[in-house]
Amino acid sequence: MNYPDNLKYSKDHEWVRVEGEEAYVGITAFAQGELGDIVFVDVDTEGESLDQDEVFGSVEAVKTVSDLYLPVAGEIIEFNEALEDSPEAVNDDPYGEGWMVKIKMSDTSQLDDLMDSDAYQAMLG
Repeated sequence: MNYPDNLKYSKDHEWVRVEGEEAYVGITAFAQGELGDIVFVDVDTEGESLDQDEVFGSVEAVKTVSDLYLPVAGEIIEFNEALEDSPEAVNDDPYGEGWMVKIKMSDTSQLDDLMDSDAYQAMLG
């Protein structure tokens, strides 16, 4: 599986791509593979400020629904609306077109709590 080096990873299988004070968040290739075919992404926290590890939405696959946890605290400034019509983008391109939310980080030091690609792969075994 693919775990890009330019991302940070959470123990809950979310990734973060930092761009200045903003960051994109999605789920990892491992997570989407475990969930199976994604049929719906529900994020109703746009405009809200959330703490690290707080639920920002959920993802629904054919057989299960799973909560999505914010890897770093911040304000949800954008939801990837393309996922409303094409939730399968999470399966097809989890690190690109399948991103879920864009946030304005409130505490960039929390990035230090996250794993790099090597540490995330080691956690997966």
